[in-house]
Amino acid sequence: MFTGIITDVGRIERIEHRGDTRFRIGTAFDMGGVDIGASIACSGVCLTVVDKGPGWFEVDASAETLRKTRLGDWIAGSPVNLERSLKVGDEMGGHIVTGHVDGLATVVEVEPEGDSLKIVIEAPEGYARYVAAKGSVALDGVSLTVNGVEGTRFWINVIPHTQAMTTFKREAMVPGARLNFEIDVLARYVARLQEWRA
Repeated sequence: MFTGIITDVGRIERIEHRGDTRFRIGTAFDMGGVDIGASIACSGVCLTVVDKGPGWFEVDASAETLRKTRLGDWIAGSPVNLERSLKVGDEMGGHIVTGHVDGLATVVEVEPEGDSLKIVIEAPEGYARYVAAKGSVALDGVSLTVNGVEGTRFWINVIPHTQAMTTFKREAMVPGARLNFEIDVLARYVARLQEWRA
C-alpha cells in the first residue's frame, strides 16, 4: 500500500532479460533499512526487492507486468518515481495507491498555466468511467487531483514542486507519452457495488 507521494527519483542502472526481466535501480534510499522481499512502488508499479546493495536495489518484472505497464519502455538511465510502502502511523499525504496498474494512459496535450502544467490525458480503454472531477488518480505512481473530465479524457495540473520532485518534468510531458494509470481504489469498489445492484 502506498500514498502516491514520491520520495525519490531513481535511475535504471541495468536490465537483464532472463525468464523474467530484472531491473537494477539506483536510489538515494538507505537500503540498509529495506529488507529483501519489501515492496517499492516503481513509477506506480508495486515490485518486490529481490537483491540490494548500497545505493541500489533489484526487482523482477514478469511478462504480464511488462505488457500492462510502461516498464517495457525502460532503458538504462530511465528515471523512475520511487515510493516505499506505507507503514501504520505514516502520514497519508496523497490517496490510497495499491501499485496495481490498470493500464496505460496517454498524454494528449500539455499547456503551461502560470508555473504549473495543465496536462490533458486519455484514459485507458474502459477506465474513463472511474475518473471523476476532484477525485484522485495515480499516474506513474504520483497521486494527482483530477481537475476536469470530458468524455474519455481528463486533465490535471502539475505544480512546480511536483515537477521538481518526480519524473513529471516539463520536457518529459509531451503528447504521446504513456503513463502508468491506476484508478482510485474507492472508485473501483463503488463501480463494483453498482454492478451488483444492476
